[in-house]
Amino acid sequence: MAQTYGSCLCSEVKFEVVGSLEGFFLCHCKHCQKGSGSSNAANIFSQSAQVLWLKGEERVKTYVLPGTRHTKAFCQNCGSGLPNLQRNGKLLVIPAGSLDSEIVLRPTAHIFFSSRAAWERELDQIQVFDKLPE
Repeated sequence: MAQTYGSCLCSEVKFEVVGSLEGFFLCHCKHCQKGSGSSNAANIFSQSAQVLWLKGEERVKTYVLPGTRHTKAFCQNCGSGLPNLQRNGKLLVIPAGSLDSEIVLRPTAHIFFSSRAAWERELDQIQVFDKLPE
């Protein structure tokens, strides 16, 4: 059984995901834009894996956007996105950026692509830097 480890930015929350990682989606919906503060949320999905909190479970806060199925779990200290259960506990959603382990799974698809931010178009045509430009 695959074991994958992750943590938040401040390292006050650490977790292990035990089981298979099944899907990887880049979601461009307006809720994910707001929740991530970026153009999309990169989330890994599993219907069979379980999350085991190794440290700081008491710091994990879950927010459910009223009237929607949108759910976000995060560290109350640093705000980093963390794994959460959705669809009545049947779907584990893991923010890809929260993982410390190398994953071989690559994004499966862009979803809610028609909702993407206008500034996100034609990004392959802008300048690229390997570090912060001076």
